[in-house]
Amino acid sequence: MSFMQINDLKVHYPVRGGFFNTVIDRVLAVDGITMEFERGKAYGLVGESGCGKSTTGKALIGLEKITNGSIIYEGENVTNKRRNRKSSFNRDVQMIFQDAHSSLNPRKRVKDIIAEPIRNFLNLTPKEEERKISELLEIVGMPEDAKLKYPHEFSGGQKQRLGIARAIATNPKLIIADEPVSALDLSVQAQVLNFMKDIQNEFGLSYLFISHDLGVVKHMCDHISIMYKGRFVETGTKHDIYTNPQHIYTKRLLSAIPEVSPAGRENRKRERILVEQHYQAEHKNYFDENERVFDLLQVSNTHYVAATSQVRGVL
Repeated sequence: MSFMQINDLKVHYPVRGGFFNTVIDRVLAVDGITMEFERGKAYGLVGESGCGKSTTGKALIGLEKITNGSIIYEGENVTNKRRNRKSSFNRDVQMIFQDAHSSLNPRKRVKDIIAEPIRNFLNLTPKEEERKISELLEIVGMPEDAKLKYPHEFSGGQKQRLGIARAIATNPKLIIADEPVSALDLSVQAQVLNFMKDIQNEFGLSYLFISHDLGVVKHMCDHISIMYKGRFVETGTKHDIYTNPQHIYTKRLLSAIPEVSPAGRENRKRERILVEQHYQAEHKNYFDENERVFDLLQVSNTHYVAATSQVRGVL
């Protein structure tokens, strides 16, 4: 049973010009997406830079104004709603930002950064608050003395851990993770991802994992949505997307995943060329004349693909 539903979400930005500075066009950053979130599951949102992934995450948490559509949380419509600072939605939906350094106030010590959501949503005494901060630092593998330091005294991976500690401080139901490991080196990436998996299992968290790295998403997520120009081109389970991709854009993304082994390099190169040729030949069946993605068609109980109705018969 889902606790949160996103229905036909749209975020459009007006483009102004002319002598009277009137609206002459709109940027369709997010253009009609639908999702739902179940407890304890991880959802991946994948696409190239500029496709609307981060805008979607920010719109869900209230950092971007929604043009149309609705967000239903626990049966209540919270779309663009002026929520009480202590509302359950604000407590239960938290975010891990892509740039960990910018998300931490450089003038505050770690204990005050982590304590901010605790003071906003939990009624704790100073001693209980101190104990809670120590517990959170222990959960993310940081030493006790870290709470007396400032953000600039930590490495990139440590800052991201602090961001995670702050996000889980209120025991949320959903964490929106906006490319949380894209700025980290590979060894630290693995460390942070495994840690996020561990706390998901321990606390029953749900994730919306935003990334352009299909390898990372495969490791983290149960359900994946592929996004292009503000719309979903394909959604399905991890198995649907990786073993039975149907949209030409999804196939193009999957073919671009690098392989470490040099064996079969020529075969993979030929495969990428064939995928690109197929993309050009079938383009009209998956995008309209304005390059807009078609509506999703159902392929199976869990698998949906954006295509024309003619394509549906061969999927």
